[in-house]
Amino acid sequence: MARRRERTPRLTRINPRTAALIALWGAAIVLYSNLVPIQTVLYGTSLPLSFILGAALCGAPLLAISRPRWAIALFSGAAFALPLLVVPELATQAPWPWSVPALLTFVLFVGVVTFVHGARVGVAPLIIGVIVSLAAPLLRPDMVATAATSGSATADLIVTSSIAAAMFLVAALVAGRLRVSAELTKEKEHSALEESRRALVEERTRIARELHDVIAHSMSVIQVQASTARYRIPDIGDAATAELEDIAATARASLTEMRRLLGVLRTEDQSAELAPQQGIDDVPALVDSIRRAGAEVGLVIEGGDAASGANPAVQIATFRIIQEALSNAARHAPGARVEVRLHADADTIRIRVHNAAPPHTSEKHSAGYGLRGMRERSELLGGNLSAGPDADGGWTVEASLPLSDLPLPARTPEKEST
Repeated sequence: MARRRERTPRLTRINPRTAALIALWGAAIVLYSNLVPIQTVLYGTSLPLSFILGAALCGAPLLAISRPRWAIALFSGAAFALPLLVVPELATQAPWPWSVPALLTFVLFVGVVTFVHGARVGVAPLIIGVIVSLAAPLLRPDMVATAATSGSATADLIVTSSIAAAMFLVAALVAGRLRVSAELTKEKEHSALEESRRALVEERTRIARELHDVIAHSMSVIQVQASTARYRIPDIGDAATAELEDIAATARASLTEMRRLLGVLRTEDQSAELAPQQGIDDVPALVDSIRRAGAEVGLVIEGGDAASGANPAVQIATFRIIQEALSNAARHAPGARVEVRLHADADTIRIRVHNAAPPHTSEKHSAGYGLRGMRERSELLGGNLSAGPDADGGWTVEASLPLSDLPLPARTPEKEST
């Protein structure tokens, strides 16, 4: 037998937003670590001021993610002060009023604000940065006293403004493209959801049409034939007449259930105005109908007053569980005695349906959805259900349904169902 190749563990993918934040932090740290020594050595700014103003300038892109207004104010103040706190003999030998790290920080700041908050907010740091740049030569005329220094400052302003404006356009276009893409993705998901919903409605309508045209029609024919048999067939006995009346009554009840089901299927929100469904008070009539079909069924109801006061959901679930358990006993254990016990106290309704071993081995049936449906009904109400064979060859279904919000005892492991 060949050995299965061990799968290589997948590396955890980093969220794009997290990756962008890491990259932004890295860029801010690199710019800060270069701006402080350059501003101190090449421009003559005192080291403490370089640390403080550099931190304000390089920290502004990080602050802009959550506090754009504060970030713009912080950046503007630092960008205004840095070109003024220089020594002319040193600063005239380097780019001024924007050093290279300060220029890159300005471009990064404009890009972050524009990308995160949109073009309307992003244009503010661009305009303020350009104005601050133009104010520096006016406040420090000694820095542009010669033609060479004046031309160098003019070139620095043009390059800085051009790169920042280009970054503004690129960030605005990329952010707009991403927003359009996100809206298209959301619209596609919405369209797919609507398509799925429409397909579901069409399928339910088709099922409802098939049930109405085929099964409901057949049940109507059975009901009419059974109801009119005593008028159409002469010399029919009283026993046969009673049986036919029972058949007609069962057919009418089945048609009522069919109409209720069709009403649900043809309603998109799965709700419809339904006639009152059967509850605990209808259990004796259910047992009588099984008895008339030839089965021997015993019924014991304890705490009937508490059971009758249960909410409609519990009443319906109780009736349906007993109905399904009796139906399974009639199909899988014909001729066996069935015992139904219903016990209700202040908190819980306990149901037990037990059939003895059948007198002869019944034909094997494929697994259906009856047991699953009973479990689902009980679990939806916070109860539990177990079903399985007994040592004597019989079958027992036990269920507990809460009558109040009190928790039920711990659920016991279910018996293996067939």
